[in-house]
Amino acid sequence: MWYVIQVQTGREEQVMEEARSYEVHEYFDEIFAPHYERKKKYLGKWHMETSLLFPGYLFIISSHPEELYKALKRIPQLTRILGNGEKWTPMTEEDIEIVELLSGEERLMKFSEGWIQGDKVMVTKGPLKGMEGNISRIDRHKRVAWLNVELFGRTVELQAGLEIIRKE
Repeated sequence: MWYVIQVQTGREEQVMEEARSYEVHEYFDEIFAPHYERKKKYLGKWHMETSLLFPGYLFIISSHPEELYKALKRIPQLTRILGNGEKWTPMTEEDIEIVELLSGEERLMKFSEGWIQGDKVMVTKGPLKGMEGNISRIDRHKRVAWLNVELFGRTVELQAGLEIIRKE
């Protein structure tokens, strides 16, 4: 089952390392923080970089949730484990599908490309293809799109790399 852990933004990698070293690793199959590809311009050239897709959140897959829950409490940087009250709640199938659709097996959302016709965005390549209806705004100069997705029972705004090749 998949679970979500909330951590202090900027400490995602540190908490994952601590989970691996605090004898927690035996209770989970995978812990990850999905990233997305984006382009940044510096020194006069565009460079491909990665940024966190869900800043402040980690995803963990485990078939031993009770033992994992107890073991995670040993990690000092851990903020909270998402759930209802005192109960740790697994992610829904729909939430898992969205995370997998966006980040794939590599846990990296690839860079997308598309074009604009009038006020309509047409994505031709990448994970945003077919998700044009979720795009709320685009910054063509920074090559970033913001999209709204239903996740964790609420609407979450995410950033994704998107290059607009042309505008008609």
